[in-house]
Amino acid sequence: MLPQVGADLHATTCGTDDSKKAWRSDQFYGGAAVYIGGKNRGCAQPQLTASWVKSVDAAGWKLVPLYVGAQPPCQTGNNPERFTAADATAVGTANGNDAVAKASALGMEPGSALYLDTEPFDLSDTACLDAVLTCVRAWDGAVRAQRYWPGMYGFASSSATAVANAQDRRDLPAIPWYALWDKNETTTDDWRWNPNLYPGHRRAHQYAANSTGTRGGVTLTVDRNAWDAPVAIICN
Repeated sequence: MLPQVGADLHATTCGTDDSKKAWRSDQFYGGAAVYIGGKNRGCAQPQLTASWVKSVDAAGWKLVPLYVGAQPPCQTGNNPERFTAADATAVGTANGNDAVAKASALGMEPGSALYLDTEPFDLSDTACLDAVLTCVRAWDGAVRAQRYWPGMYGFASSSATAVANAQDRRDLPAIPWYALWDKNETTTDDWRWNPNLYPGHRRAHQYAANSTGTRGGVTLTVDRNAWDAPVAIICN
């Protein structure tokens, strides 16, 4: 298992040499999620460049590429992009191709894992659930076709359960990153689904959100994750 991943240690908060070194000094944290693209990404991330990625990799950090693409049609909120049942396949494919293009431009090679961020939605809405699985499958297909690993970040209350409980297992994410804020640092003890799913170092668990900590004299607020899954492979 990799050291802890602080999911929001991205380019806007981990961009200085001091913070990178400080938060790596005691080896507790070993990874950082980077929001590589998607119309629903919260900010533009101007500091997220290939040179930044290479410098963080050289400093010993493992990077987790996160793509915030189109969201479910039944989701509440003001997301700039949502898919519908009618266009779920087309949107999922386009988002998958864009995720690969963004990752490649940052120097992340084929074989890297890319994670689709699918935010909470109403699981009891069967039409919405079907549209989510259709979009996710299309995204995964586009990512796999270009030799990247398709993963998905989702909440245990909705999208993670939707994928884990799907009867048709074709073209589903290869790696689940489930958000369950139980403060339990594990990828096994609180696993809610079939225990035979996703063996062989293919699970990640976000177990705490907005956790403030100090490492090497530098204080940051991060999301905390137990990580036992693939990450980005950085071009040398």
